[in-house]
Formats: sequence, C-alpha cells, structure tokens
Amino acid sequence: MSDTFIWLTLRPTRWRAVAALFLLGGMAGCAAPARLAAVPTEAAQRAQPLGIPNARFWADTDGPAMVREARAALERERAANPSSVLAPASYLGLSGGSDNGAFGAGLLVGWSEVGTRPEFKLVTGISTGSLIAPFAFLGPSYDAQLREVYTTIGPADVYEERWVPSAVFSDALAGTDPLFRLISRYANERMLDEIAREYQRGRLLLIGTTNLDAQRPVIWNIGAIAASGRPGALDLFRKLLLASASVPGAFPPVLIDVELDGHQYQEMHVDGGAVAQTFLIPSAVGEAVNLRAKEHARQRTAYVIRNARLDPEWASTDRRLLSITGRAIATMIHYSGYNDVVRIYFTSQRDGVDYNLAYIGQDFTAPHKQNFDTAYMQALFEYGYAQGHHGPVWHKRPPIFAQPDGYETLTGEVGR
Repeated sequence: MSDTFIWLTLRPTRWRAVAALFLLGGMAGCAAPARLAAVPTEAAQRAQPLGIPNARFWADTDGPAMVREARAALERERAANPSSVLAPASYLGLSGGSDNGAFGAGLLVGWSEVGTRPEFKLVTGISTGSLIAPFAFLGPSYDAQLREVYTTIGPADVYEERWVPSAVFSDALAGTDPLFRLISRYANERMLDEIAREYQRGRLLLIGTTNLDAQRPVIWNIGAIAASGRPGALDLFRKLLLASASVPGAFPPVLIDVELDGHQYQEMHVDGGAVAQTFLIPSAVGEAVNLRAKEHARQRTAYVIRNARLDPEWASTDRRLLSITGRAIATMIHYSGYNDVVRIYFTSQRDGVDYNLAYIGQDFTAPHKQNFDTAYMQALFEYGYAQGHHGPVWHKRPPIFAQPDGYETLTGEVGR
C-alpha cells in the first residue's frame, strides 16, 4: 500500500496537533510500545521463522539460496509433468498502490472471463499486490472473492484512527485490527492448503516485506510456509500479508517471532514498498543460471501490473512544511515504482523473457475523496476489468522507451 502516502492523508487537519505533541513527547521522553529484543545483526542470517529453512530470503544477499529454490521448483514441476520439453511459463508481478489495487484485481477478473489468462508459474506481490497475489496464484476460482475484497470494503474495513496523543506516543497513526480480520477471513486453512498443493507442482508465490531492524528487504516463500505443515504456518501467512501492507507511520509494524539458540526474538517488518514497489524474477537467478541454455530453455512471459499511474500527477503545493514534505515523499515513491518497472524490463530482456506491462492510464479520472473510498475502488475495478476483458492491452516496454515514429529507442529498436 506504499504508493499512496497514507499517513499524511488519514486526516490532514490532525497534523498541527500531531506536530506539537511530537515535540512535547520528545521533551517528555515517553516510553515506546514494548517488544522483544531484535535479532542480533550477526545472527540475522540464521534466524528462521517456524524453523523453516527456505521460508524466506534476504533479497540483497541470498542469491545462491534463491537459485537453489528455483532449481528445486523446476524439479518438482518436472516430477509433476514429465516431459522432455518444458511447458511455457508465465510470471506475474503485482505492485503496491494502496486502494489502487482495485485496478489489478479488476484486470485479473476481466482477463479470466476472456479465457486467455494463464496459470502463473510465479506470482509476486508487494503491499496491496501481496493481498492480491494469493488470489491470482490460485486462479479464476478465486475471482469472486477478489472482486468482493476490492469492491465492497471501505476505510473502516482497513484501519481505525487513533486518538492523536495515543498515536504520537505509539507506533502508528492508525490501528490495523480491521485489516487483519479482513485478511483472516480470506487467508484461511483452505487457501493455505491449496497454495501448498501448487507449490508441490513447482509453482512459487513470493511476497515482499522490509525488516526495519536489519534495514533489509525480505522475500517470503509462501508455498514453502504452506507446505511445511507447521502449526503456526497459517498465522505467519496472515501476519506476512499484513506486514507487506503496513505503511510505516500510518500502520503499525508487524512483529514476527523467531527463536535462535534457545532465545526468543522479534523481527519488525513493514511494507515491502519501503525498498521496492514491484519485483519479479530475482536478478540473481538470471545471473547464476543461463535461462536461454538448452536445459532451461522455454517460452517465458512476464506480466507486470502497476497499481498506479506512471505519469506524474500535477498539484499545486502549499508553502508549508508538511505539504512540501508529503509532496516530496510522494514523488520519491512514484519514481521508485517507475524505476522498478524499468529494472524488470531490462532483466527480462537479458533473460529472453517477453515483457508486458499494465498500469492506470490518464483516462481514468474518477474522484478519489478518501483512502479506501468504496465508490473510487468500484470505479477503478471496473476500469481494470474493462482492460482485462478486452485483451488486455499490454505495453511491451515502459513509457520512457515509447519514442515517436522513426526515433531509435535505448534498446536499439526503431519505430515505424
């Protein structure tokens, strides 16, 4: 949900009081909410939630482990579908975007109804994309639930605002008990069992969070967690979905329990969008394995759904601290997301993967009165549904490479 700077927009009129209380709180030295000790930095690599060795990967250092998991998935796929030729593989990356996730949800449902939506070998998600990802991974049979989530909820189904002094001296402006209840309603034992079944067929479901203690991105292997059979697997699954969507400052971080050398610790996880808005095939896999080589050769297609616009949104900015700060942060987040789709494009070109990108266009103009505005989400869902139902129409490269006729692009291709 990181694409919208929620914590500045929950209720803008609160901010003068918040700023004053923050200053008073700093002088008073109020105590922070309690937590267990963080995992020591030298032990972070060995910490394994629920003792599952491949439950998660550090996105910045675990390249070899991710390659091993990819190879193991290929072995499971070949065992489930013995053939000398690998079947075509489709990959889906779902970005953050707060309530703009209604776009991706609508596109997937419309695409299903056309009958051309593939079964994805890999599905990844960050923030609102992580909430869509399990539904997308399990296929059209979950479309009705996906539609329900993104067209019937409102603000009260996602967060509950806190009294200003309580918020300032706590860990967030709003509580997310309603969102956790919503997640728990759909992320149930049946969903987890079906994810485990698909994992055994060689398919992967990955979602991203950010470990604030370690200041590192984490990729969670949801299929491995589901297939582990550990008693706490369902609760961990739900917490990870919540963590991936927990915008720092707006929503509380999620504490993940780990045991190491007989000691109990807690990791603090927040929105994966603090590091990246979208990811797909980890670049380490393509760097370590030649995906074009004969033993790995197959038709590969990447679909990236950006739950946001890619063009800048003009706004007159007041000459006030919070207005300037909020606008600057929103701009940084916007270009973080833009850079992600460009990075995935270049990685796809390197690995011989057909690249396809969908995003919210300038033609969508429905009013957005508040975060998680039901009418706005319904309109955006229908906009995405129409795109999916008509094809959908995919962009073969990010907008930065869309050149006028006759101009050469940075990829060396020439226009008409």
